[in-house]
Formats: sequence, C-alpha cells, structure tokens
Amino acid sequence: MKNFLFLIPLFLLLAACSPKQEPKTVYIVRHAEKILEGDDPSLSVAGTARSKKLAQILEQKEIQHIFSTNTIRTKTTAQPLADAIGLTIEIYDAKNHDDLVRELRERTGNILVVGHSNTVNHLANYFVGSGEEYPELQDIEYNFIFEVELKEDGSSEVVRKVFKDF
Repeated sequence: MKNFLFLIPLFLLLAACSPKQEPKTVYIVRHAEKILEGDDPSLSVAGTARSKKLAQILEQKEIQHIFSTNTIRTKTTAQPLADAIGLTIEIYDAKNHDDLVRELRERTGNILVVGHSNTVNHLANYFVGSGEEYPELQDIEYNFIFEVELKEDGSSEVVRKVFKDF
C-alpha cells in the first residue's frame, strides 16, 4: 500500500508535465486571387468573391482570432470575416512561423490564418507530425483550406480541403 501511495504524487507530476493545449481548429488559407501587377496588389474581382465566400464558410465556426500577413491581399481576404464576426485582424510575420505556431497553440478558440502560396503549406506542415507534408502551392492555386485540429494532448491533425467541401 505504501508503494501505491508513493506513485500517486509521481503520476500527478507526470500528468502536469504532459503537453496540453486548448482544443481548437485553425484554418489556414492562401490569400484570394490578386491583381497581377504591383508589389502589393489588391484582390481581383474573383478574389473579392472568394474572400466573401471564405467569410460565409467560417462565419459559424466560432473563430476567435484572425491572423494575416501585412499585405493588402491577405488583409483584404480576411476582412469580410472580421467584419461579419466583429474581430480585428492581427498581423504576423510570415518569416517567423515558430512564433506564430507558438501563438496558435496558446490561444483559445478557433483561428483563421491568411498567408501566401509559399507560406501556408509550411505553416500547415508544423502540425502534420509524422504524416505526409504538403507541397508549396502553385501560383494558380487559391482553392485550398487547411483545417488543423489541435487536440488537448498536444497532438494535431491536418486535412487539406477545398472551398466546395464546406
């Protein structure tokens, strides 16, 4: 019996040290279609329509935070959802995914992240674990939504969907 009582504090200590996080879903998307001129282009007509569709898809998903890089096309992609649910878009540095991943794990509630063709796959791949990693998006690919399920035990699962899946 004494040995058993000794194990209780040890078990509690190990349980406290296990990686836990608030369960949530992170939606990672590339900005919508852009005008093909200028250094920081705005969205095209098709991109504006896609940004509105994204807002319709995610409006009922209990999004608590919206992150975007500091470009016109990413912020404009996120803005219809931000307006619909009354959130402010938070800017992140696309060159520093480590800090963003840490922030995503620490926040409570579901999250939208808007990035670029050469960044969204890298961000999604942080959460893949031992699964197959996603390749960089091609210039013509705007239709993907990476749905990342962060689980309480610290694990995660990523599914790449297209807009019509919602």
